Amino acid sequence: MTAGVITIDGPGGAGKGTVSLAVAHQLGWGYLDSGALYRVLGLSAVRKQIAFENEAAVAAEAARLGVSFGADDPNLGVRVLLDGEEVTQEIRTEQAGKTASQVAALPAVRTALLQRQRDFEQPPGVVADGRDMGTTVFPHAGLKIFLTASAEERAKRRYKQLIKKGDDANIRALQQEIEARDRMDSERSASPLKAADDAITLDTTLMSIDDVVSTVLAMAAERGLSAE
Repeated sequence: MTAGVITIDGPGGAGKGTVSLAVAHQLGWGYLDSGALYRVLGLSAVRKQIAFENEAAVAAEAARLGVSFGADDPNLGVRVLLDGEEVTQEIRTEQAGKTASQVAALPAVRTALLQRQRDFEQPPGVVADGRDMGTTVFPHAGLKIFLTASAEERAKRRYKQLIKKGDDANIRALQQEIEARDRMDSERSASPLKAADDAITLDTTLMSIDDVVSTVLAMAAERGLSAE
């Protein structure tokens, strides 16, 4: 059986993770949270005091990274484990996001993680969420979505998430961090954040999650990508 592939790329806070996981569940397909790989790598490098300037050392850590995904948690999404230790909450912080962008900018790191990401392509299919899923990792994907939203809207969404968890947050600071991360991801030399030439751009600023999921599922059905 051939595996189907749907890629959902876009900047942080556009809703990629929530939408991708919902679409994967609806289709009965696998799910790849590529951002989690970079977040876990950043965490592992920090714990082992590996300097991000030492690209070879960070890439070597990426090659041996003991990351795995567990069963879904209703509040946290897919559980993420580093060498058997659950780090799901630890890698979802704003600092973890900044660290992920730093290690993701290293070409040798992206090369080291490329095959690991491609190994997620298993029948009946995979929904891959990230920054370069449609451009680099799965250029042959049957459906490529580039999910976006205004920086202001993405900051509001993140603010609500943090407040709901009982964390302190400043919406203006969040927007500035989002804009800075967008620049870092878009300007890096290795697989910069951009829509694939054959991707469909979907602006979610004024859309609910349910509407976005329904839209993506309808597009998938049009292309013959449906639940087995």
